[in-house]
Amino acid sequence: MSQPASPLATIAAALRRERERAGISLAELARRAGLAKSTLSQLENGTGNPSIETLWSLGVALGVPFSRLVEPPTPSVRVIRAGDKPRLRADQADFAASLLAAGSTHARRDLYVMELEPGQPREAEAHIPGSVEHVVVAAGRLSAGPAGERVELGPGDYVAFPGDVPHHYEALEPGTWAVLVMEHR
Repeated sequence: MSQPASPLATIAAALRRERERAGISLAELARRAGLAKSTLSQLENGTGNPSIETLWSLGVALGVPFSRLVEPPTPSVRVIRAGDKPRLRADQADFAASLLAAGSTHARRDLYVMELEPGQPREAEAHIPGSVEHVVVAAGRLSAGPAGERVELGPGDYVAFPGDVPHHYEALEPGTWAVLVMEHR
């Protein structure tokens, strides 16, 4: 059985693949995503350290779900142990997300585990058009949703809201974690 690629190698290969699929240059993708060309070059070479925000910007610029940039190829049976989840951290908040499964081109849904701590909220930019976020809180308390429509949630509570508008996640208690299903219509 072969070893899975490192998260940076997976991201590098995905960025190259999706940029070439879109038929755009490195410079054009960097411009669309608001990044320096040198930063994008490092990411495509597997030497950068991208944040969640950087990868979301690249996904929006490429018109693809975030998961397509971070999901490694999957075997027919896949197990992810609790301590082995690949985690991506936010720049501005104590927020980490682990992609558990990406949807196929037919299913267009991604499954994440989010871990949040009180402090700076996660202010997310709009995702690709038609995105809907479905969240179930597993532990702690969470404030989530688009501006002006935020709701407070506790363990077992569920919320769905448009992901293609700026939105917010904020832990209201230490040790908050939730499951996120990102739907792309």
